[in-house]
Amino acid sequence: MRLPGLLLISVLPLAAELKTDIEFAKPGGVSLTLDAYVPEGKGPFAAVIIVHGGGWVNGTKTTYVPPLFEPLSKGGFAWFSINYRLAPAYRFPAMAEDVDAAIRWVKKHAKDYKVDVKRIALMGESAGGHLVAYAGARGKGDTKVAAVVPFYGVHDLNARTKTMGAIGENVEKLLDISAPGPAAEEKMRAASPITYVHKGMPPFLMIHGTADKAVPYDQSPLMCAKMKEAGVRCEVFTVEGAPHGIGPWEKNPAFQKYKEKMVEWLRQTLK
Repeated sequence: MRLPGLLLISVLPLAAELKTDIEFAKPGGVSLTLDAYVPEGKGPFAAVIIVHGGGWVNGTKTTYVPPLFEPLSKGGFAWFSINYRLAPAYRFPAMAEDVDAAIRWVKKHAKDYKVDVKRIALMGESAGGHLVAYAGARGKGDTKVAAVVPFYGVHDLNARTKTMGAIGENVEKLLDISAPGPAAEEKMRAASPITYVHKGMPPFLMIHGTADKAVPYDQSPLMCAKMKEAGVRCEVFTVEGAPHGIGPWEKNPAFQKYKEKMVEWLRQTLK
């Protein structure tokens, strides 16, 4: 039986269906939408909420993250790719609040999409990696998830600033920072996932390329070490020689092993 408004998509497994442009929140009158993929079968299925990158200022639910769709679909996961409010029109934590809203929506509509509410993971790349790490570290109650997979996310904004030698234009737009100093450092501290590491937060799999010039590779080991100190399970999957962005990774077969790792880790963590 087919549900109204579902589309067959040939790149996904046989009889796979995708429902697009579903409104999941409307903060301040801004319509936020997601695309929802439901595997064939009775379920309930483990699910992944996908958050795109774009430096917090660009991107949509169908940009940057499409390389993740096929491996997750073939792996038997339901997935939801979301839009969120962008800077500088909207400042942090607006976009983090949108991720929380998506988590609540997926849980509320779990039966409709055959989702197991106890097996929901967050996954994001670049700016999305930062947002899912932030949401994963802070989540509780109806926003708590079972696992988080950040791709080359910024986990400590102050540490990145020291490594890069500048705050960066996108971070300035995100946090409404006009100049370095104590006020800027406090805003970056408050927006950094590493600030909220605590025992009891969900396990993380961090995926990062060693040739990343936008987000220094050491951001992932730094966060992971902090998590392990708190007694939280964490792993860094290193993609040797890979630059920033899974889109560019698609051009090099040597960078593709992350897909198998990602699926296997999620299966083990969400079993």
